[in-house]
Amino acid sequence: MPKVLVLPGDGIGLEITPEAVKVLEAVLKGRPTQLSFEYGLIGGAAIDAAGKALPDETLAAAKAADAVLMGSVGGPKWDNLPAPQRPELGGLLPIRKGLGLFANIRPIKMLPMLVDSSTLRTEVVENVDLVVLRELTGGLYFGEKGRGTNPKSAFDTLVYTEEEIRRIVELGFQMASKRRGRLCSVDKANVLESSRFWREITIEVAKGFPEVELSHMYVDNAAMQLVRWPAQFDVIVTENMFGDILTDLASMLLGSIGMIPSASLNGSKGLYEPSHGSAPDIAGQNIANPLATILSGALMLRYSFGLEEEAQMIERAVERVLQEGYRTPDLAKPGDTVLGTREMGNAVVEALK
Repeated sequence: MPKVLVLPGDGIGLEITPEAVKVLEAVLKGRPTQLSFEYGLIGGAAIDAAGKALPDETLAAAKAADAVLMGSVGGPKWDNLPAPQRPELGGLLPIRKGLGLFANIRPIKMLPMLVDSSTLRTEVVENVDLVVLRELTGGLYFGEKGRGTNPKSAFDTLVYTEEEIRRIVELGFQMASKRRGRLCSVDKANVLESSRFWREITIEVAKGFPEVELSHMYVDNAAMQLVRWPAQFDVIVTENMFGDILTDLASMLLGSIGMIPSASLNGSKGLYEPSHGSAPDIAGQNIANPLATILSGALMLRYSFGLEEEAQMIERAVERVLQEGYRTPDLAKPGDTVLGTREMGNAVVEALK
């Protein structure tokens, strides 16, 4: 039986991951493939229990599992620790690196019933259907870091190898060839040597995908265009930090980052998590939106287990619940039926029936 390691993490992660597991169990009930769920610690919870954000046993369990389902990490309780020991730098980044998860996929698709939830005009967001593909194990986040003393200074080093760029760009072309045939590579080639190197390799890889239309865009312009005319994009491929920023920006096209799932992949090995953080200010109140985590579970069925039908069943169930006017507080408008975290999970299970 395939194994899934569940890492709830911190804050609302403890509330949203059980709802995703509940939905996964419901959609697979009576079907040939069943999943075995095991649990582990990461982030602040792991620091409190084991003294480090990514205990050795958690990484070992993640490597032994067929997929990892994660909540979120971090919170003010651990903000005054040295940076390398904090939940994000000490937990999230090392598990991505340890599992070799070089590609982060975030689909941004506007559902008709959520058009009114966006802060942008209807005509801007109504046809949005794009994917941001972010390189996940290189760049500034993993480069050498340090502080100088004379004079006082700080540095972060941005390094990319040809292999790191080539594999994420090739995946971007493959995705675009299965969608609408357009790939936009986002960089800062007018300033950064690493971006010029990125662009050179992208142009070279493009020769093997003549059916895909390649364009290039500077990251500052890409941020503007995502707000001005997001429907122009099909697949966006970009480096680690640019992708981190652009995906959060793109999530608000749908009205809430609580709707955006993500998959971090190395082949079929994947870690699946919502795009949002641990939101400690609302933790424990049963008001967090679990839909991004539930939809991340659908991505897990699709990419790690090849269960396309079951993945689509979850996605349709989420759409059905939203169509019926059910919302968590982050999405609610006058006239909507507001549900708590657990109640939204139950509504998706009912919609599956």
